[in-house]
Amino acid sequence: MAAASVSASHAEVQDSWVPMIAIAFGQAIMSFNVASLPVALGGMVESFGVPPTTIATGIVAYSMIVAGFVMLGAKLVQRFGALRVFRIAVIVFGLSQVLMTLSPNAASMITAQALCGAAAAVIVPALVALIAENYRGQQQATALGTLGSARAGAGVLAFLIGGILGTYIGWRPVFGILVAVSALVLFLSFRLKPDAGRPDVKIDFVGVILAACAIILISFGFNNLNGWGLLLAGPNAPFSLLGLSPAPVMIVVGIVVGQAFFLWSRRRERAGLTPLLPLAVLDSPQERAAVYAMFTVVALEAALNFSVPLYIQIVQGRSPLATAVAMLPFNLTVFFAAMLIVRFYTLLTPRQIGRIGFILCAVALLWLAFVVRNDWSEVPVLLGLIVFGIGQGSLVTLVFNVLVTASPKELAGDVGSLRGTTNNLAAAVGTAVAGALLVGLLSSAVMRQLAQNPTLPIEITSQVNLDSITFVSNDQLAAAIEATDATPEQKAEALRINTESRLLALKIGLLIMAGLAFVAILPAGRLPAYRPGEIPEP
Repeated sequence: MAAASVSASHAEVQDSWVPMIAIAFGQAIMSFNVASLPVALGGMVESFGVPPTTIATGIVAYSMIVAGFVMLGAKLVQRFGALRVFRIAVIVFGLSQVLMTLSPNAASMITAQALCGAAAAVIVPALVALIAENYRGQQQATALGTLGSARAGAGVLAFLIGGILGTYIGWRPVFGILVAVSALVLFLSFRLKPDAGRPDVKIDFVGVILAACAIILISFGFNNLNGWGLLLAGPNAPFSLLGLSPAPVMIVVGIVVGQAFFLWSRRRERAGLTPLLPLAVLDSPQERAAVYAMFTVVALEAALNFSVPLYIQIVQGRSPLATAVAMLPFNLTVFFAAMLIVRFYTLLTPRQIGRIGFILCAVALLWLAFVVRNDWSEVPVLLGLIVFGIGQGSLVTLVFNVLVTASPKELAGDVGSLRGTTNNLAAAVGTAVAGALLVGLLSSAVMRQLAQNPTLPIEITSQVNLDSITFVSNDQLAAAIEATDATPEQKAEALRINTESRLLALKIGLLIMAGLAFVAILPAGRLPAYRPGEIPEP
């Protein structure tokens, strides 16, 4: 009987990991979707006939919606129960992937990604709540670690699967896979323990509106800096404010609304009411430094993840598989660095790891700016991507651990929503800024070379629309020049200018990213100086 009891207990422990499959896949479908977008960049540009920056709007739309509404998602999870809300969100996510797979145009694609973002805003906090409901003690710690691994692993798979399918079949089946996986997650969710909601949880709708408006204004403003004008309103701006572009005005107004959100939250706390985000998670300098560091490193990762596929697929005209192969060392490095950095927590303090991590990112970006040529498979370029991956993977894991250990246990869910807001706002801003920066640098370089080039007279350049300069392959440019009166010599000169200007824009963009990484060493210096065994009691 005793043996049977032990056997039954062992079986129960083994079976207890089955619900984690649903939780891990719930994380994986979100990460796979986001990571697949850069790989599918070239295919969507060709299918929809739009510039790469329009495709980047889809990435921004997803991240913007998640960042704006993840705090609301956390409250919905608390009020109605994690399992019920999780199932509804997975259904919405699956339906949005159907729209993504069948998108006839860029507008449909962007709408699909916005719906994905709405579902993910609920899934992100639900996953943490489901782990807390289904696991305890060491199993809970292992489950949280598995969640992080699922995110990184899904990113690697997205580049591999997306690269192969995108090259030999097309980009649509990549997202069609997510329809099937979403159905699998819904089926597996019936192995999760049901939880009761808390009807007493009150939702701060004013806080929701303030937070969402701030994040959407900031993200939308950054995303349209290039199209509407960096300062003065351009010809594509929907309107102007005393001659100023609406894009920077949106950013400033978004920052002001964000400050209003914090003032409103502080007022609710003084009145004894529950705010959308307890400000205790941002009380100490260490916590604020962790948020700044997280925003910076995620923004840098998003910028690089957009820039590399842009250059490989659009500039070089290579396949999605080539993109996957070029980015695989970086993604694998991030995956392993995120898992292995915890082994150094007994040797180095968070402050030391933070500084070293940003130094690695800055040196890697600086190195890439000088060694990148016209072939991303070169060993020096791969070396730079690997070094950046070590710094990025280490920093993302570190700063989240700092936020968790610096806040009381009862605020763990709010720390999760803060992490989701920071990550996705940084991804939206990083992608938008990378697109605007690279296109702006390209336009500037082209204009400068045209002004100094006697081979291409004004009569020829006037026949090309210079107001909408964007990243195009030499084949596309050659097709456009065929419709002009250019001679073969002038055509060759235009292609040379295009090639050199694109590479120059990428190099300057990488240098600017490196400068941002160097600046981020300052907030990293305010991370905690203790080791895990020395964490002070609250």
